[in-house]
Amino acid sequence: MTPRVPKTELPADLAAAMIKQFGAVPEPVEVTWHNPQVAQASMELGARVGQWDAADESLKSFAHMAVAAQVGCGWCLDIGYFQAQNQNLDLTKAAQVPRWRESDVFTPLERDVLEYAEAMTNTPPTVSDELIAGLLGGLGPAALVELTAFIAFSNFATRTNATLGIESQGYSAACEIPLAARPERSGAGSVS
Repeated sequence: MTPRVPKTELPADLAAAMIKQFGAVPEPVEVTWHNPQVAQASMELGARVGQWDAADESLKSFAHMAVAAQVGCGWCLDIGYFQAQNQNLDLTKAAQVPRWRESDVFTPLERDVLEYAEAMTNTPPTVSDELIAGLLGGLGPAALVELTAFIAFSNFATRTNATLGIESQGYSAACEIPLAARPERSGAGSVS
């Protein structure tokens, strides 16, 4: 599938910076650049979110990938796995995020974070008091607030990309461990 909104040309300096950072210009930027204010604001927000440090990076990475798998954003799952490799996170675990419920590699806290990401992504959200209490005990208030806002941002990014028809660019192909496919569920989006 090609993007539902055609890609547009970026300013040369921005394109060069993207290629230096990612090896290619990310399609979400090429598509959203039709409205540079929206594209720049999205990139700035993403950069600010990336600077938060109260919650563990691997938990946030797993949460983002869980959101991407649930929404059906192949691009976000692809880049999330690639970034997990570049951040030296546990690739065995990262590879299993799409099928975390069936996998035995996650700790109880990681499972709670993955469940939380999915519960926040449901419409309407299905977060329980018990799940919040467990995460509060395992993470503390500052990290839980950060994780919550991070998952909300992940929903913003994944839903934008999925709706615009932006799919995987093959970033995860550079990873040594194959990314697991998400089990089929009724009502869940497919990941490309």
